[in-house]
Amino acid sequence: MVAWRDRWLTMTLWLLLGVVAWLPQAARSAEPPNAAELARASDAVLGVRSIATDGASSIDTLGQRRIGSGVVIGHDGLVLTIGYLILEADEVELQLDSGKRIPARVVAYDLASGFGLLQALLPLDVAPAPLGEALTVASGEPLLVVSGGDSGQLSVARLASRRSYSGYWEYHIDGALFTAPARTDHSGAGLFNARGELVGIGSLLVPDAPGPGERGAGNMFVPIDLLSPIFGELRERGASRASQRAWLGVNCTEQPDGLRVLRVSRDSPAEAAGLQPGDLITRLDGTPVRGLEAFYKQLWGGGVERELTLQVLRGGRHRDVPMRSADRMQMLRRAPGI
Repeated sequence: MVAWRDRWLTMTLWLLLGVVAWLPQAARSAEPPNAAELARASDAVLGVRSIATDGASSIDTLGQRRIGSGVVIGHDGLVLTIGYLILEADEVELQLDSGKRIPARVVAYDLASGFGLLQALLPLDVAPAPLGEALTVASGEPLLVVSGGDSGQLSVARLASRRSYSGYWEYHIDGALFTAPARTDHSGAGLFNARGELVGIGSLLVPDAPGPGERGAGNMFVPIDLLSPIFGELRERGASRASQRAWLGVNCTEQPDGLRVLRVSRDSPAEAAGLQPGDLITRLDGTPVRGLEAFYKQLWGGGVERELTLQVLRGGRHRDVPMRSADRMQMLRRAPGI
């Protein structure tokens, strides 16, 4: 739990550093940091704890018990977090700064954006954080990173870069925010501008925050701008329509001549087809593979559940591997009774 005094000491440091860092950007008409607005932002960040349902395949990579953060965004106790924290969750609870724990239910898990939504089942009495615009964040701009729970912290960060991001687990978003310095408690953490507006939700620790091929540890945040267009769908359907797309169940990394398979998910189309770690995927339906983003867009653009063929290089020989893609959202394990 973050002590009240510790938060204000850190907040003071943020204000001092923020004002100094902001001075060169006066031409951008940026407003100076406001203590009250930043305090509200800090208070809106809670701890998130979840337990995945027994047998969930996501346990293989994420573990059964998961700990991170979430940000209150609604007066009704709606909390925005990163989706993998609550993927296939059986039990979820929110932790206030006081240490009190509140049960919550999963409202949405969105495969396409990476967001997750939770609903507190008891009153939180926490003011929601206002939503900002990630597109307005300038390079080098001072930002506030806040995590919740027992080990919650605040720190100053800066925007190192903004670019599209393709994850090895069949994931791609545009406009991801990369910040530095790095935080290890990034999962679901809130990223706020100097006005205390939420501009991103923490997802990853990365080695190349300044840009591809550039060394510098930092974090990737999912931009808040992705939420507004799908918010209605998330509350109504539990996922955006974009999350209904072809899934193979492979984790890959880019190579000059294809995609190297790192891992094959349990009970996935790739496992059923016999794909193996170490295989090099060189073609999808006859089209040469030119990186993760192009591979994903071709995969997702051809229908959800369909027959396809991967050409892979294994043991020095090319071979065709036919398989049938699946709808990942339909394969997720849910808690009993849901």
